Formats: sequence, structure tokens, C-alpha cells
Amino acid sequence: MEKCGLEIERKFIIKKPDLSNLSGLEGFTKSAITQIYLKSSEAITKRVRKREYPSRIEYTETEKVRVDKMTSQESEREITEEEYLAMAKAIDPATRPLHKTRYTVSYLGQTLEIDVYPEWTESAIMEIELEGRDAVLNIPDYITVKREVTGNKAYSNASMARSFPKEEP
Repeated sequence: MEKCGLEIERKFIIKKPDLSNLSGLEGFTKSAITQIYLKSSEAITKRVRKREYPSRIEYTETEKVRVDKMTSQESEREITEEEYLAMAKAIDPATRPLHKTRYTVSYLGQTLEIDVYPEWTESAIMEIELEGRDAVLNIPDYITVKREVTGNKAYSNASMARSFPKEEP
């Protein structure tokens, strides 16, 4: 299965929520993710991902071309474990594998993706994928936004695989 299209999202540094409370919310999933960024041109970001759910493991290859700070053209396809392991050998030598736990919940018709990284103890990153650039943003009151980092390259996963930013107070 291959999926292509525009991805419009906003990204925030948030105070790490009480993760035990998320499991009872609509649309809840939890997965462990390892992302490996591959050698590619400046204009294209290529990665392979292993995503472990409690009952299955998914492997994907993704290419992203940034359109603007909120939007990228994304092409993604499922791959086998063997393809993942073979492609992972072409890791960009300036990066390291990026590990995170993703908590996904639904809120007022939008999907919130909360990524918790082992490098931070008090913060997380939340992404909200939007239907359009002018879509109304819905953030639940159990989320405390520290600041928006949409378009800030230091907080792209590809950049964080190179150099992980210090946690903000």
C-alpha cells in the first residue's frame, strides 16, 4: 500500500501530560517508534520507520519534500522487515536512530500525536495534522502548550536525529 499526498500539520512543545490518563481517551493508540534517516539530497528527507504496537509491527519507507513551514509532500509505503533492515544500513552518517513513544488520541475530529522522547523528562512534542491550512485548531485542556515550533527546523525529527535540542523549562 502506498500513500501520497500533502501533509499539513502544526507542531508544539508541550508539558508531558499524564500518560496514564490518555489510554481511556477516544482514538487512543500507543506505539514505540524507531526512525532512521537515510542519505538524501537537501530538498528531500528519506527515512525508514519501525513502529511497534502491542499486537503488530509496521515498517515503512517515507520521502518528504517540504513545501512550506506547515506543509510537505509525502510519499509513504509499507516495507518488509528485511527491506527495513537493508535500507537502515544506508543511515545518514550525520544522524543516529531516533527513538520515541507515540501516543495518539482523537479530539474534536482531529488526531493528536504526542511524541515522548527519552532525552526529555518534562516535555513532549505534539503534532496535529490538519485538513487544510485554515482549519480550526482544537487543543484539549489536558494539554499545556509551552510554545509552537511549526516550521522550526531544530524540532523536525530529521534534525533531532542529528542533534537533539535541550529540554525547555
